Amino acid sequence: MFKAKILIVGPSECGKTVLANFLSDTVETIGGDYSPTQGVRILEFESHSLGGSGKNVTCEVELWDCAGDLRFESCWPALMKDSNGVVIVFNPDMPSHLKELETWYSSFVSSQSMQESQCLLMAHHKPGSAADNARPVLASQLSKLSMIHSNLEEDPEGVRQEFSRYLGSIVKTLSESREREEMSIIT
Repeated sequence: MFKAKILIVGPSECGKTVLANFLSDTVETIGGDYSPTQGVRILEFESHSLGGSGKNVTCEVELWDCAGDLRFESCWPALMKDSNGVVIVFNPDMPSHLKELETWYSSFVSSQSMQESQCLLMAHHKPGSAADNARPVLASQLSKLSMIHSNLEEDPEGVRQEFSRYLGSIVKTLSESREREEMSIIT
């Protein structure tokens, strides 16, 4: 069984906690009053996704719901330690969020030399917003990343399937890394 540590990062009030709760099946209802995350919340669950060999693989997932407030920036190196993937969440209806994406990318993805397959952009549409599913104009390094639109009111299962597909690519990366390690021991 594989174990994956996935960070969910992004600007304040973009919906990271709601998505983390939904993806980990932590709560039954979506919504409620806004309460900013203080530092980090760690949610653990098992996921069954397709691994690199095309067969179903069980993966223990640690979903790290990271605060979007920059006052927690000093904690970021500790949060990033041993992470296998990063989901950058933003609200495409907020222009300030689009500007902040490069900061989140450079701090959590570039600094760790992660592969593009280990990163997912999630344009999260809050309830009642006009769901414009066009790809926003992004900086060049961000435009290479996989991006999905999430709307938990209109298509919750679509969000879950896309996240499961992303987890499958993380498991594939972990599997390939384990195989390389095993081969280096043998030779």
